[in-house]
Amino acid sequence: NRDSSAAQAGHSPAPLPISKKDVNMETKIFPAADPATPALAARIIRSGGLVAIPTETVYGLGADGLNPEAVAKIFEAKGRPGDNPLILHVTGPEQLPLFCHHIPDVAYLLAERFWPGPLTMILPRQDIVPLQTTGGLETVGVRCPDHPVTLAIIRAAGVPIAAPSGNTSGRPSPTTAAHMIEDMDGKIDGIVDGGPCTVGVESTIIDLTVTPPRLLRPGGLPLEALEEVLGEVAVDKAVTGPLAAGEHPRAPGMKYRHYAPHAPVTVVTGAPDRSARRILGLLSDQAGVICFDEYAPLYAGHIIHRLGPAADKSAQALSLIHI
Repeated sequence: NRDSSAAQAGHSPAPLPISKKDVNMETKIFPAADPATPALAARIIRSGGLVAIPTETVYGLGADGLNPEAVAKIFEAKGRPGDNPLILHVTGPEQLPLFCHHIPDVAYLLAERFWPGPLTMILPRQDIVPLQTTGGLETVGVRCPDHPVTLAIIRAAGVPIAAPSGNTSGRPSPTTAAHMIEDMDGKIDGIVDGGPCTVGVESTIIDLTVTPPRLLRPGGLPLEALEEVLGEVAVDKAVTGPLAAGEHPRAPGMKYRHYAPHAPVTVVTGAPDRSARRILGLLSDQAGVICFDEYAPLYAGHIIHRLGPAADKSAQALSLIHI
């Protein structure tokens, strides 16, 4: 395989262009409540196809994570750079030795505490995991999603599902089946409609191949929760600033542009009353304001999207689903 050989030689797989050959294919919708859905979705996964799957974080664009050709379709459908790693979704910690080696005891402690849930662990990959899945890295991200239909699909497929967020690269992540249809209808084989996501932001990623463990991406699990189990946790410089030119991302979300909406967005910071005066001066009749609940009365008479209380990060993440 040319991509595998290139990665083994120290080069990441080349970014894959979006092909038009599969656009306008029929994308089937599978209701999560239908007992036949796990088997139908698993059949597509096993045959090398793409299925959008619901998780507690965001909807993922799923394929057989052990099949390089199927994984290539994910990059193609999303327009995703080939050096941006994918995450393997598994049924639980019992599957870690199948796809990872040199697994530290703390990985099982984290899994016992936080799986199923929004935590991805970076571990050394087994050879069975192709370099296309890992973006050319010798490590792989693994997590157990907290959604019953997706866990049933993974069990029925008999393979780990590689599943980045199901949006076109750079766009906001999908948190409903309707979002998936908007971005991927006609490009993928199926979408499992599991309702709105309950977390609304991507999983937290922790690298367990280094000491102390390193936070690579903040997400649905707070850093404080990890520190309760791990003690010291280092924070990667990519969390607070961009990677330098030529640096290779060790996890999704570390290098490339994310959450880019179509509409222009203006961010105003400062004291609430002064910020409100500035924002009110910018508003047109069609413009809306995204703000914490406490500040909504400052914009009475205008379109308002509430983020939840200023001190409640979980509520804010969930509120993103409705914006």
